[in-house]
Amino acid sequence: MGAVVVTGGASGIGAATCELLAASGVAVGVLDRNESGARAVAERIGGLALVADVARSEQVDDAMRRADAELGGLAGLVNNAGVGNLKPLEDYTDAEVDLIWRVNVTGAFNCLRAAAPLLRSWAAEGGGPASVVNVASVSGVRPTRGEAPYSAAKAAVIALTRAAALEWAPEVRVNCVSPGFIHTPLNDVLVQDEVARSGIEARTPLGRIGTADETASVIAFLLSPASSYMTGQNLVLDGGTMLPSDQMDPVLGPLLEMFGGSGSAG
Repeated sequence: MGAVVVTGGASGIGAATCELLAASGVAVGVLDRNESGARAVAERIGGLALVADVARSEQVDDAMRRADAELGGLAGLVNNAGVGNLKPLEDYTDAEVDLIWRVNVTGAFNCLRAAAPLLRSWAAEGGGPASVVNVASVSGVRPTRGEAPYSAAKAAVIALTRAAALEWAPEVRVNCVSPGFIHTPLNDVLVQDEVARSGIEARTPLGRIGTADETASVIAFLLSPASSYMTGQNLVLDGGTMLPSDQMDPVLGPLLEMFGGSGSAG
């Protein structure tokens, strides 16, 4: 496989993805606006540091062209860069909403647009189908209180994934992964708080918080030939948190106790 550019690659899910891809022999471009972080990851994995703000299209264009030229062709892209916040909808400022939208949505669009001709070129020259993975969130599937702009932005990323998949097939596959609560440096405070952590774990059927490495594994799968017949899909990685129904559990719980084990069959 040719090179893969990972945005937001300096930390968290992005860094874990860079490390996993590099360990499997993939040439990796570590793109982040955090120059020292991008260089540290790139040095650790033998990759290429690409310093750019995804919300700035000219910077993204330059970074993609550089990755293509210096890494032997661009075969994949992971749109992972993102930002969020947590507060009541009416308390968000214009600047906060603008930042969330520019990074999560415009940033993903900028990277897709810049990478498109390079990915198509890779496929046309016999490198095989190229692959893109956009990182959304369960908040884009089921909105979360306090994350109205973020939920809307991640829902847009899922829609953008499907639109690109339609336009770019069969040369380029485009899929999406929507993580639930994953332990990264950005939410380490919550993970370290015993009350917050136990509350999250209690609402997760698998009983624990996910890891960046687990998310990276799903991203690597979507990039690889193992998912060669998948495009336009959104894989939810949440430990089952979207399964429980808080609204119906109080109603169905007593009924389940009443009729459970009755041996009746429909």
